[in-house]
Amino acid sequence: MFQERLKQTLWQVPALVIMAGLIALGVNQWRTDGIAPRGNWSVEARFSDTAGESLVIPIDQAGALFEQDAAVFLDARTQSQYLQGHIRGALNLPWQEVDRYFMEMADRLDGAGMIITYCDGESCDLSHELALFLKGMGYSNVHILFNGWTLWQQSGLPIEGGLK
Repeated sequence: MFQERLKQTLWQVPALVIMAGLIALGVNQWRTDGIAPRGNWSVEARFSDTAGESLVIPIDQAGALFEQDAAVFLDARTQSQYLQGHIRGALNLPWQEVDRYFMEMADRLDGAGMIITYCDGESCDLSHELALFLKGMGYSNVHILFNGWTLWQQSGLPIEGGLK
């Protein structure tokens, strides 16, 4: 008796999982706002503006703009992280407190040729949120240095604060 129930369970469980998957795919296909079965999960696609244009700037281009003093760098991390170390000359505009500090920062950003936001880590999206906010506030030439703090240090570019 036990073996019969076990055999029955062993084929019913996979059958239920397969049926559930097929139903889910069918419902997803039927819905107008369904999830695309294949997506573009590249950095450029993940960190784009509302028009779908990539905001990512390569480290070599960001470094060249830094050397030419042609961009304002904004650190989107918390103040404590900023104080531990940041890109030399970068301003701190923590995303979590953007409402509190943006008006103070706006004067420094007006007339900036380019604004480059950054945070740290491949999963950090603070710089993306800050870049989208700035674009929404009317700043058009805004870019993201993906995994910026780590890449900047690895590239040996100038830093301030923390250990050098």
